[in-house]
Amino acid sequence: MSRIVAIVGRPNVGKSTLFNRLTGEFKAIVDDYSGVTRDRHYGMSDWNGIDFTVIDTGGFVPESSDVFESAIREQVHIAIDEASVLIFMVDVQSDVNPMDEEFAQILRKSKKPVVLCVNKVDNDRLRMETSVFYALGFDHYHEISATNGGGTGELLDEVVEFLKEEAPNTEDDTLADLPRIAIVGRPNVGKSSLINALLGKDRNIVTEIAGTTRDSIDTHYNAFGKEFVLIDTAGIRKKSKVHENIEFYSVMRSLRALENADIVVLVVDATQGLESQDLNLFWMAQRQGKGIIILVNKWDLVEKDTNTHIEYSKVIKDTISPFVDVPILYISALSKQRIFQAMETIMQVYENLTYRIPTHKLNDFLLPIIEAYPPPSKKGKFVRIKFVTQLPSKRIAFALFCNLPQYVADSYSRFLENKLRESFPFSGIPISLFFRKK
Repeated sequence: MSRIVAIVGRPNVGKSTLFNRLTGEFKAIVDDYSGVTRDRHYGMSDWNGIDFTVIDTGGFVPESSDVFESAIREQVHIAIDEASVLIFMVDVQSDVNPMDEEFAQILRKSKKPVVLCVNKVDNDRLRMETSVFYALGFDHYHEISATNGGGTGELLDEVVEFLKEEAPNTEDDTLADLPRIAIVGRPNVGKSSLINALLGKDRNIVTEIAGTTRDSIDTHYNAFGKEFVLIDTAGIRKKSKVHENIEFYSVMRSLRALENADIVVLVVDATQGLESQDLNLFWMAQRQGKGIIILVNKWDLVEKDTNTHIEYSKVIKDTISPFVDVPILYISALSKQRIFQAMETIMQVYENLTYRIPTHKLNDFLLPIIEAYPPPSKKGKFVRIKFVTQLPSKRIAFALFCNLPQYVADSYSRFLENKLRESFPFSGIPISLFFRKK
């Protein structure tokens, strides 16, 4: 299932401020000038144990001839199509605006859950003025202050209730246990060529599945001793409204694919290197605990000597640090250079994702290391870790039971993670360590 929440509304109502509060990040440019958010930003959030993706859309201005406003309008339409829940923001300080009314009509036609969010309600006087927004006709209604966080808890309570109701995947039960591989990346990096190279010319090995992700195609691959479900985000079907918004459309498809995948294959153009959108996709896959492989495509177009790939890998690892235990392969999808090696690596990373360490073996390995190199004391307090177990989840995660979990430094957590990576097959896999009170 997908869990994408889009924050929509006309310019300058506080969408970016709410986005920052929900994601705990400050990527979005927040300014008092109307329409300052021209690009979407996306990040991860969680509430009451539910993880979800948040999209911050640009301001929506209907029927405007301004080229930026036109582009923003198209992008918001795409966000409405792809999101699971829509947070419709309005500004209590400007009363009901004609653009709000037009936007409300569009949202009602979407048939998606819409939560009306009256922002900038910072005092009791303004709270008395919110009732006029009931005229917009939405049942789900909240008064908030995105700046100071007032009301956002109640807003999130309702949003995650909608996300819990998301329909389960409708894929064939016989394929439910197969590895799900998502091919993601910016437009024109060679995703389609890679997919064609992976599938080959023998089309009878390919059967289409009723995809749970709109505008991506799920393909059952079964050949050469390999069997998996390939989630293709290369743009099989194009919508007429995309046009110059292909970059944003690609992002939306990639976000959906990330949520439905076990393994994420990030395709990078060798002639351009890692760019900001690549990094956003990488870190979202990392935060969701997905297996990750980086394929540097079009390697045949790069002038190189013996050490070029080593230097290129160093640049990538410096950029994605501290999570650097990620396979990086240099391929040419068109000439099928290293395609078989890429497939072998994908399946190996999936095996790593499903690797489980017996509890006794884990404790026999880790506790002597902890005893030899205990956590540094903090404020005169000494942390004593007594027991370790791997958690029964789809991601690789461990619980370490100790007396003072709040005093374990991030640097010590990374030390233990590195020790695990040295001795167990976790290449390409984010590792989560949870320190719990015993």
